[in-house]
Amino acid sequence: MTTLVKIGPAEHGRPMTLGELEASELAEGHRYELIDGRLYVSPAANAPEGFLETWALRKLMRYAEDYPAVINHACGNARVFVPNQADVTNPQPDVAAYHDFPRPIDLRDLRWQDVSPVLVAEVLSADNPQKDLTRNADLYHQVPSIKEYWVIDGRDDPNRPTMTVHRRYGRRWRLIHVQPGETYATRLLPGFELVLDPWS
Repeated sequence: MTTLVKIGPAEHGRPMTLGELEASELAEGHRYELIDGRLYVSPAANAPEGFLETWALRKLMRYAEDYPAVINHACGNARVFVPNQADVTNPQPDVAAYHDFPRPIDLRDLRWQDVSPVLVAEVLSADNPQKDLTRNADLYHQVPSIKEYWVIDGRDDPNRPTMTVHRRYGRRWRLIHVQPGETYATRLLPGFELVLDPWS
């Protein structure tokens, strides 16, 4: 019988392979990523952040149902494998949307390594906002399939979040700032409009 190794916040920064992470028992209440072959542990979303994650995911899931030729799958807590890294790097966005997610497929054969999103979104955490503002902005730009990266910020007031859209523009991101109550539309998702109101 295989004995699972239990890991938690104390293992933050520990060198680890993907196989070791997948074979470990993970302490609840945290998110576990591999960045440059090292374990990155961060707190799970609190209730306001979780609400904003679900709100954004719900909007994209509805769009995927109506426009499956544009995006055919949206989910939370995906893994994005960043190419051309010396060691495994797979940040886990709060929300990810895919253009060509394989369907139908035997789900036993599905691996995150085999799919890559066109859009990812993160909800900022007061505990470590730089993870999403700096680290992930760089990592997601290295993934060619990702055309937009949304950063939703409800730290001051989750009822009135702001959003910064990172839109791929050659070798850099072009930043678009969306204020509370404003409507965001993008050519990436024809017919999509996001009113920046978590109760919409």
